[in-house]
Amino acid sequence: MTSKQAFLQEFDIIVKQDVIWGDMDAFNHVNNTVYFRYFEDARMAFFERTGVMEHMEATNIGPILASTQCQFRAPVSYPDRILVGARIKEISEKRFVMEYGVYSEQQDTLAAKGEGLVVYYDYNQAKSCEIPDAVKDQFNQLQSSKHH
Repeated sequence: MTSKQAFLQEFDIIVKQDVIWGDMDAFNHVNNTVYFRYFEDARMAFFERTGVMEHMEATNIGPILASTQCQFRAPVSYPDRILVGARIKEISEKRFVMEYGVYSEQQDTLAAKGEGLVVYYDYNQAKSCEIPDAVKDQFNQLQSSKHH
């Protein structure tokens, strides 16, 4: 079981949000598809914080999600406040793996964890490309500011 403090320290970006009644399903918990939207919210916050979106607007070179997965650990229900975390787990020349977590404040536990494979993509040439050094530098700065 992950404590809230450990969760906050583990991830470079944390998005806090309330569980929305409309995200519940017939089984009275948040529908499993909604977790991918939670991951996307954290991923986009990560990209905004590290200048990825700004770089993409200027160059038309940016991330594209290649695959994603989720492991459900505890059902989340309304009302609740969740923390959604994101960080880069692995990085290589043209791609990186993001790790996500969803923490339920109501239950005081890790409700879900997941990963996403993100490929860097040149939208002008319609093919994958190397992650720009400026972007990698921003990733490293965020990680070092969080963990030091």
